[in-house]
Amino acid sequence: MRNALLPAFALVAPALLLGKAAPAFAQTDPAPPAAPPAATPAPLPSGTAPAAPAPPASSAPTGPEAPRADERPAPRPSTSTGVQGALSQRSSEIFSEDWWTHSRPVFEIHGLYRLRAELFHNFFLGRTDRNPGLWSPPIDYQYTATDGSRVPSSGLDNCGDSTAAGCSNKTQSSANMRFRLNPELHLSDNLRILSQIDLLDNLVLGSTPNSYYNAYDPTTGKVGVGGQSPYAPRSFFSNTVEPPTAGRNSLTNSIAVKRAWGEYMTPVGVLVRFGRQPNHWGLGMMHNAGDGYDSDWQSTVDRILFATSIKSLDLHVAAMWDFPSEGAIGQRVYEMQGQPYDLGQLDDVSQYGLMIMRRRNPDLVRQDLASGKAVVQGGLYTLYRNQILANDVSGDSTTEAALGQASSSVQNGLVRRNAWALMPNAWGQVRYRKFRFEIEAAAVHGEIENTLTKGSDFKGDVGASDGWKIRQYMVTTQTEYRAMEDRLRVQFGFGWASGDGGVLGTDALSPKRSGLPTQGPIDRTFSMASFHPDYRVDLILFRNILSRVQGAYYFKPQLDYDFSRGANGQKFGGGAAIIWSRASEFVQAPGHKNDLGVELDFQVYYQSKDGSLNDDPDRMGGFFTMLQYGVLFPLGGLGYQPGEIAAAQRSPVPTSPDTGAAHALRWHLGVLF
Repeated sequence: MRNALLPAFALVAPALLLGKAAPAFAQTDPAPPAAPPAATPAPLPSGTAPAAPAPPASSAPTGPEAPRADERPAPRPSTSTGVQGALSQRSSEIFSEDWWTHSRPVFEIHGLYRLRAELFHNFFLGRTDRNPGLWSPPIDYQYTATDGSRVPSSGLDNCGDSTAAGCSNKTQSSANMRFRLNPELHLSDNLRILSQIDLLDNLVLGSTPNSYYNAYDPTTGKVGVGGQSPYAPRSFFSNTVEPPTAGRNSLTNSIAVKRAWGEYMTPVGVLVRFGRQPNHWGLGMMHNAGDGYDSDWQSTVDRILFATSIKSLDLHVAAMWDFPSEGAIGQRVYEMQGQPYDLGQLDDVSQYGLMIMRRRNPDLVRQDLASGKAVVQGGLYTLYRNQILANDVSGDSTTEAALGQASSSVQNGLVRRNAWALMPNAWGQVRYRKFRFEIEAAAVHGEIENTLTKGSDFKGDVGASDGWKIRQYMVTTQTEYRAMEDRLRVQFGFGWASGDGGVLGTDALSPKRSGLPTQGPIDRTFSMASFHPDYRVDLILFRNILSRVQGAYYFKPQLDYDFSRGANGQKFGGGAAIIWSRASEFVQAPGHKNDLGVELDFQVYYQSKDGSLNDDPDRMGGFFTMLQYGVLFPLGGLGYQPGEIAAAQRSPVPTSPDTGAAHALRWHLGVLF
């Protein structure tokens, strides 16, 4: 019953475009050798009953989906006489319709639960100007009482004085949790449905007390904070926490279905994947599925994908059709049923992709490395997208594409975007014994005729290329050497994202601004590139303050060592890293200097390796805990410009503005299964 291609399917689907988690395609196992002739059994000792005969070799499926021997149907009678003909059946065979009669779907569930406690100290680097591109100070760093009076400073460390330089409190601390489920429904060896569901996703502990809720006010037509509960009239009296409900006490609901997609391996060896699915490539610099135990961001795509492979060459090819943005959808707000549909075609963001990759089965890779052979893998993943019209209006009920707007209002907000972009992404890996080197490089080349939401900023006098250009480049590398039975891991990382010297403002290194970056009057090229935010480099600067690597580059030596390791996967270890960060264009840094900072990160970790994942050395499983500490020493790029320092020194109360070190302390508790 099983197709010859089916052994590969179990490894094909979760690995295609999903980076290093699993191989993109698996090689088929070699055909088993022919069984030797049956030998005459030796006579049994006196008084010993003969053993039950072993079941004959069968082509019927094995594993959890196979029926037990006592459940298999009796062989069908032969329709021919004498020698069995083509329609006859041996006792070791079973017809497909009989197999489906006895088979049952198999349900698997994987996922994780985590709780993270975090403490951030001086993440705003002590800057009193509150640069919008950096971290905002705590709300209790400085405040004024509601009646305008000065709060006594004896109990609040001068926080009530609005004219004071600042309070002594520069710390923010909280804890958050996530329960992630990855259900898999296997209908057969070549057909399955996969999904991802998050419960209490990144819920901040204590953020939904029963003393806080929002309610709709019919007199104003707005949603605001509701009245106080008689059981918790003030936050001090909160006695329970409520489940998060969007619009009521939270921006999100308790349960969020993130992904759902189907996979089918056709009889001709072509994998079909369709639905809302993860999008990962290479090291995750540009496309990152965000399925790690400490992840917060994801690349998810609505896609129809077709993939095949040439097993002898370990070559895998895939073509895909994506739906990044469909524009306005025709669905009435008062109709919760029925089929929504797209209101127009020209406002769609269409995307098409092609992937070609050489990647081997991980088991074969381990064999080659153990025998001293070098392993080279890599590929190219290219996407093309375009859009002709767009409605990106906000704040205008007569032209915006908000929920509930009439189609005529959506139509009035359309402008000509006429944008396209080609995004090639190359990945390569070289491994030899205990050495690994990986590199990923990407570019974004394209044009946008009009960037406005109303009207047009198309210029016909800027040369041969009208409108705006997109020229973004990025590259990252990882180098690792393992020693001492893989206990010691010496690593070095490097990453670079192109900057844009024509971007105005000193907050360009952070994407926290709203809208497109402000370009100069002459520069009509968007060249500032950014990594995926889940491509983690450090604990403070790129992870939190700037939220990602953007318009900057870094150097990162790192050392990890397992102090103790158990035979079943248990381990206890620690590590340290140094990250030197610099701006690609000095004018984009707040201090107009390239050097941003030097960060030192330390960690200790423990893994129990309990549960169903304890047989896979490349995957984390069971209980996991980790304690991390980081300190960032800001350099000139994150400081004040010379003119700002001179102005502060000339003020009526002369000051010497300066920045201070930022600290982070994180404790991670998790269960992976």
